[in-house]
Amino acid sequence: MKPLIGITMGDPAGVGAEIIVKALARKRIHQICRPLVIGDLVTMRRALRTVAGPALELRRSDPGVIPEGKNFRPGTINVADLANVDEHSLAYGTISAEYGRAAFAYIETAIALAMNGKIHGTVTAPIHKLALNRAGIPHPGHTEIYASLTGTSEYTMMLVEGDFRVAHVTGHCSLRQALERIKKRRILTVIRLTADMLRSLGIVTPRIAVSGLNPHAGDGGLFGDEEQREIAPAVAEAGALDARVYGPLPPDTCFARTAAGQFDAAVAMYHDQGHIPIKMKGFLWDDRCGCWSSVSGVNVTLGLPIIRTSVDHGVAFDIAGRGKASEQSMVAAIELAAGMARG
Repeated sequence: MKPLIGITMGDPAGVGAEIIVKALARKRIHQICRPLVIGDLVTMRRALRTVAGPALELRRSDPGVIPEGKNFRPGTINVADLANVDEHSLAYGTISAEYGRAAFAYIETAIALAMNGKIHGTVTAPIHKLALNRAGIPHPGHTEIYASLTGTSEYTMMLVEGDFRVAHVTGHCSLRQALERIKKRRILTVIRLTADMLRSLGIVTPRIAVSGLNPHAGDGGLFGDEEQREIAPAVAEAGALDARVYGPLPPDTCFARTAAGQFDAAVAMYHDQGHIPIKMKGFLWDDRCGCWSSVSGVNVTLGLPIIRTSVDHGVAFDIAGRGKASEQSMVAAIELAAGMARG
């Protein structure tokens, strides 16, 4: 049977509901999985009107009840309705504690369903970190929420754009904090998680590039010694992982070489070092419409006991509620989650 994939709606004030509607209008999604939206029916209904695409039917279910198999078919969107957004006050582009609590509730529900074996994988639409903070949620983002609620201590984020994959040693923290967290043990953990992910995709002997931190990877210690003290020793120990690991490589060429196919994945030292090359490849701006003509790429959390993929863009408050948001990243995230669930 096709895997059952739970899709969280994200922040109600963002583009999450719109891109879900657009993605689930595609017949291919229903051919590879049974998608179940975990969110708010009112918000999904408004998104359906906004998108004004093919005729789609919304089917409501209680959050803990999985719809029958016959309900999963093209033209239908099944919504596990938490009913936590007020229809009359829904305001797009608004940072709100109410919306932060709602978005967290969708994630919490999806994780519980996956941990209990009721769904085979999860896909997340974007949330707003400040809204979470105002709601009193003690986590900076999806990755940390998933790690906390699944009891996972060793995890990392990987961004995927086609065959271009980048894992991250550090994530949602300040650059100063990131520099303090770049340690041999952590780097080795991320290399191991990356190798495991690549093998799950059928790559028997993964080729992994490990980026340096400093300009020219330190240039022998002239521009910093983190490469010599932490990164190179981690790469040396990674030789026992049954993978081919290279580095530390100069950051200005490491990701270009990976994108060109020389490596199966790269390991970045901090958030933006890894995010920028992925988004340079997957995001294209169109001056004619004043919007992104392509927004592709997937965020995968490695090390979890459950599957979690996500779009690799934010809530796009500036265009929320206008039906302009691209569903490409959501489609790719669902496809990857379904593929991982099928093994």
